[in-house]
Amino acid sequence: MPAKVEIEDTYAEAFKGIFCRLIITADDKRTVRSAAHDATATPSVVIGRVEGGVEKWLSKNETPDHRNGAVVQFWGAVDAKATLADSLKKFETELSYRIRQDILVKPFTAVFDALPHAEGKLDMMTRVGHCGDGYEWVEKRFGREVIVVPIMVPDFIIERYVGYACGVMGANFWLMCKTKRALKKAGSKALEAIRSVSGVVTPFDVCSAGSKTETRFPLIGPTTNHPYCPSLRQRLAKASMVPKSMRYIPEIVINGVSMQAVKAAMKAGIQAAVSVEGVMRVSAGNYGGKLGEYKIYLRELFP
Repeated sequence: MPAKVEIEDTYAEAFKGIFCRLIITADDKRTVRSAAHDATATPSVVIGRVEGGVEKWLSKNETPDHRNGAVVQFWGAVDAKATLADSLKKFETELSYRIRQDILVKPFTAVFDALPHAEGKLDMMTRVGHCGDGYEWVEKRFGREVIVVPIMVPDFIIERYVGYACGVMGANFWLMCKTKRALKKAGSKALEAIRSVSGVVTPFDVCSAGSKTETRFPLIGPTTNHPYCPSLRQRLAKASMVPKSMRYIPEIVINGVSMQAVKAAMKAGIQAAVSVEGVMRVSAGNYGGKLGEYKIYLRELFP
């Protein structure tokens, strides 16, 4: 790691989430990419919905039905004020919207479970299978129990029971950059490195809008993390936390199936990013423990 890049003595704050890991398949790569990107495109846990990301693309030899495929993850936050069962019920509802509105509607798509060590199973019949209006049926295909949903370009296939487990959400790091070029190049290199780590996704990819827990506008929810906005440096004066000469502070958020996977992804992403000229400092978003139970100290990633 270049000596000129400072790793701040701080931590990324993360929290517990529920996730599913699914395989989407289709006849061609274009449809797979469209379904995978559409279904995972909106990071929306902060407004009580699910968010997701593409973990990796699969060849025909790697999917249950020997077609083009993708592994995707869907995540929902665990509400600290509710039971896990309540959080799971909400997650199941929101997950069904993504499957029905973004995958089922794409011609000749199918969905299979891809979580080998699940903590429990969700029955896809109630909120997805019944899209067949009672005409759906269950059968064995590819060695799995699937629901066949009759639609107008027949038919949509989804594995009846998909696994869920708890993992780590919201891990992050910030890249403090001098130039727009550095931001773009470092962000690209970081994402490429992170995608080499199994079990993680980046819901925002390179995110331009880090937020904070406090807000003057609760109706909106999380609002801008104003001390770290470069355009407010002069206006905030001593209250600004933006280092001199830093003009861009992108954030990369990581969700992962385990703390081990998340830490490996953070380390890989940071190592790749700091090799870029114009990246001067690495930091992370935390809220003094108000957001989540996990603290990932940046310097501990590089013993």
